[in-house]
Amino acid sequence: MARYGGNTTCIEIRTGDRDLIILDGGSGIYPLAQALMSEVPLVAHIFISHTHWDHIHGLPFFNPLFIPGNEVNIYGGYDVVAQKGIEHALSTQFQYSYFPIREAELKARIRYFTIGAGETVRVGNAKVTPTLMNHPVLNYGYRVECSGKSVFFTGDHEPHWNIYEPDDDEFQEYESLIHQQERSILDGMRDVDLLIADSSYTPEEYEAKKGWGHGTFDSSVRMARLAGVRELFFTHYEPTRTDRALEAVFADVIARYPRECREIGFNLAMEGRVIEL
Repeated sequence: MARYGGNTTCIEIRTGDRDLIILDGGSGIYPLAQALMSEVPLVAHIFISHTHWDHIHGLPFFNPLFIPGNEVNIYGGYDVVAQKGIEHALSTQFQYSYFPIREAELKARIRYFTIGAGETVRVGNAKVTPTLMNHPVLNYGYRVECSGKSVFFTGDHEPHWNIYEPDDDEFQEYESLIHQQERSILDGMRDVDLLIADSSYTPEEYEAKKGWGHGTFDSSVRMARLAGVRELFFTHYEPTRTDRALEAVFADVIARYPRECREIGFNLAMEGRVIEL
């Protein structure tokens, strides 16, 4: 059994008032749903980083959707390809071609909210603010703040790189755009207590995966250092990596960045782990 995962992305956040915030609806939302059954009727706020399957394919198996009296609020970005809001991709999952139960048959009250970068959503005493990240489709990282504590989750994120050569006419303009986007991302995660970052690859692996939309352990360390993050959790591991191989990669990261590890604190995200801030 895998120690560090097995399911795709889903993160549960609880405020001091027990408001329920869920980041992404990967397959991990199914075991979360089982744990929530003792709390029905409930109100859930699900924030989708992006609509690639591994981040939403657990939603049809989120049991609270099928129970009267529950309220499920789903937030996400605007699909510039389909030119539709977050409801388009998610309601498509409930078409007969993909799932035997239609959206109209669900018993919970479901509401969709298409939100823009920088548009803060209030959930009880918490504030959730999306930041535009770098991925082949629109992807939001989310900053969650409540009672003086803060978390930032990147979703899927690749370090920006210039697609032009230095002697191309477009190089400087594109470089300026990259710096602007990077500043926005660092500002979004500035001084958070906890950063949960896409760390799929080693630097050596990344050379063959450039443009796939994922980060490295090293790029996550760099972000954490520049943003003044207090604790860093690596996540979204390369799926073919075994637990033993992941631990070896982690040991190499600690050896490369001993000062950052002492000052920030490095962790491997693990399914079922509970962190109290």
